[in-house]
This record gives sequence, structure tokens and C-alpha cells, in this order.
Amino acid sequence: MSPARKTINFELNGRKVSAEVSPHHTLVELLQNEFNLFGARESCAQGMCGCCTAVVNGNAVSGCLYLAAFVDGAVVKTVEGLADGVKLNPVQEAFIEAGAFQCGFCTSGFILMTEKLLDLHPSPDDDQIRHYLAGNLCRCAAYPEIIKAVKLAASKRKAIAA
Repeated sequence: MSPARKTINFELNGRKVSAEVSPHHTLVELLQNEFNLFGARESCAQGMCGCCTAVVNGNAVSGCLYLAAFVDGAVVKTVEGLADGVKLNPVQEAFIEAGAFQCGFCTSGFILMTEKLLDLHPSPDDDQIRHYLAGNLCRCAAYPEIIKAVKLAASKRKAIAA
């Protein structure tokens, strides 16, 4: 191992993993290059679009700006970690059922942010949805379907809890 590289250990989607990273590697690079996880995608490289969203220790982060070395000892969740085997979680199902995507490039970030939103506001109104998801951009403009998907996901989650 070169002096500039560091071995990090963390939990990724429920399993313990390790990787060797350089100080300049981002979380998106780590997820894609070391673990073949492509749900978090770099688009703007400025933390402005939400396509690279991942959850670190319960907080949504911009994976294009978040350094990989910072996940040492952390718990990381990606969109790939939401499903239970082949069974999608309610938010993933709702996005499919509502057709809340066109090209799909931004969808992973919207799904992860919707999970966080519904944890805080189990029954969000349109304004809460728009406000909470304001950091995620959809270039295809599927916003009406995304709002519909969030509401559908909220009702699916309530049905499971009942």
C-alpha cells in the first residue's frame, strides 16, 4: 500500500467491507470502482443535483463531494441496499408504479431522499415534498409523478405499519 492510500472499514448495505482509498477519492468513486454499485451517479460534481445521494450514518450526503476516507467506521446505505433480496421496498415500488422517472438517472437520489422525508414526515403534503426534495433535480421533469410517488410510498409504508 502506498503511503498516500488508506485502508478503510465500514458497513455497506448491511455488510462489513473494507477498501483501499486515496485521499482524493469520493464516495461515488468508491461505490462504483470498488463495489460495482452504480445507483449513486455523479452528474454535476458540485453537490447540487442529488444524483449522487448516499446515506452515511443516517444522513443523506452528496457522494460526489463526500470523501471516501470519511466513511471509515461508518454505516453507508445506497439505493441498492433498500430492497430485501428481490423484494423492493415501498418507496422503490411507488416510484415504479407512479412512473416517477423517465431516463432514471436521478431516480436513486430521489428514492433515498424520499425515504428520509417519510421518516421525518410520514404523511407529507405537496409543499413539504417539494421543499424536502428541492436538492434533487430531474432533467426529464418528472416532478408531478415524483410527488405522486412520494404520496403513494407514504400510503404503502402506513399499510405495512398497520
